[in-house]
Amino acid sequence: MKFNEETFEYLNPEDYGINKRQKIIRVSDDEIGIVKLRKSRIIMKDGKQIIQISEAIKSKNSMLKVNLIISGPICSKTTKYLNENNINIICID
Repeated sequence: MKFNEETFEYLNPEDYGINKRQKIIRVSDDEIGIVKLRKSRIIMKDGKQIIQISEAIKSKNSMLKVNLIISGPICSKTTKYLNENNINIICID
């Protein structure tokens, strides 16, 4: 999947109580994506941070589904951890 910034609506992370350096986008009416575009591997430490961000988003609207949008590799244990916490992982080019 090719990531085109113009396709998605960027949301203000501060509206969800998240650090303003985090990038979040509206994927659809009931889905939000946490964007992590980097070349280095996403490890368990990052996974725990992603869960915290997800919980902050869901505290504002519990009906939202949270996705992780990544461009780099991700640790297999982190993948399992995120899937167990209902976060879909979307890999892009």
